[in-house]
Amino acid sequence: MKALILAAGEGTRLRPLTSNKPKPLLTVAGKPYLAHLVQALKDAGIKEQTILVGWKSNKVREFFGDGQHMGVDLTYLEQKDRLGTANAVGVAEGFIQEDFVCVNGDVVMAPESVAELVTAFQKDRRPIMGTVEVPDPSRFGVVEQKDGKLVHIWEKPSNPPSNLINGGIFGLTPEVFDLIHRTERSSRGEYEFTDTLNMMSTEMDVMVHRIVGEWIDVGYPWELLRANEYLMGRLQRDVRGTVEEGAVIKGNVVVEEGALIRSGSYIEGPVYISKRCDVGPNCYIRPSACLGEGVRVGNAVEVKNSIIMQGTHVPHHNYIGDSVIGERCNFGSGTKVANLRFDDRAVRVSTRGQIVNSGRRKLGAIIGDDVKTGINAMIEPGAIIWEGTIIGMGALARGNIGPNSRVL
Repeated sequence: MKALILAAGEGTRLRPLTSNKPKPLLTVAGKPYLAHLVQALKDAGIKEQTILVGWKSNKVREFFGDGQHMGVDLTYLEQKDRLGTANAVGVAEGFIQEDFVCVNGDVVMAPESVAELVTAFQKDRRPIMGTVEVPDPSRFGVVEQKDGKLVHIWEKPSNPPSNLINGGIFGLTPEVFDLIHRTERSSRGEYEFTDTLNMMSTEMDVMVHRIVGEWIDVGYPWELLRANEYLMGRLQRDVRGTVEEGAVIKGNVVVEEGALIRSGSYIEGPVYISKRCDVGPNCYIRPSACLGEGVRVGNAVEVKNSIIMQGTHVPHHNYIGDSVIGERCNFGSGTKVANLRFDDRAVRVSTRGQIVNSGRRKLGAIIGDDVKTGINAMIEPGAIIWEGTIIGMGALARGNIGPNSRVL
């Protein structure tokens, strides 16, 4: 059996993190989150996998290659005209001619959940869709089912008929391609796979499989933190880098070969420290911190529950909590990221012209690539700072700050 991973989207809601990098390559728990999905499919027994790429597809191909380093056989298809999710699946027509598993590339779920759906599909050989029960289904495609079979999917209804939503993972038979040909454009001008599934449910049984356990739809930048927290919780201790005498490493901490942990560093797992990282001396790395390749965390720095991507330097007297920091950033001495409101309410974020409730009581900053801060710069909770921006000495950054800005 083969797998088709849909990963062609631009990830506009994840900007500025996706301004220079395709969404599938964003880091969680030490590697691109698409790599976690590839591994989960492999663990479920599917080694032949096809990734549908689009935005900056060359970077995805360069990272994953033919998949041999992960023990899988990877091939690629490209969605040149992004005309909707049904169109995305339809690109595989002629390439995949047998039963296959189709997964949205922006979904993070427990590997055992993937394996359970694959097993159920292999046993029954009827189309199957994974569903998830959520407290607020109105943001998603809501599933109406009867006797374990799909009746209808309602897209973002104001009065949801249930709390079950489309989980973004399916077992499909080749008949799906004929149904895609018969799918009409939606009011948005796209070919929606939910319309295809609704048509399918009138012509054949589509089984509904409930996903139990963690399920995360990574749509906004702060949802990367939730995915990171979950996947970091599954880490096993593996210390291969250089650890100087006087450093303390507690719990499930990964230190890749080529990383240096200097004396006086205090690290509480789960933590992931990639190769070429230089950590310490005398710093505090708290749970769910993920440091990308070549990150520098220096003296008197505290990092907590954050993703810091490749080549960023946080060298002295800094605090970063509940934040996602892009590549090649540099924090001046004393730069602090606030992550908690005085009223203790969920942090609200200004993004794409709207104020969005993150649902997180603690949320620091979302910072794009190549951002620099001066000494004693301050960043408010929920700030989004786009690539190439400079936050000057003693300046206060708040709200949504556009690309290549100067805050002085």
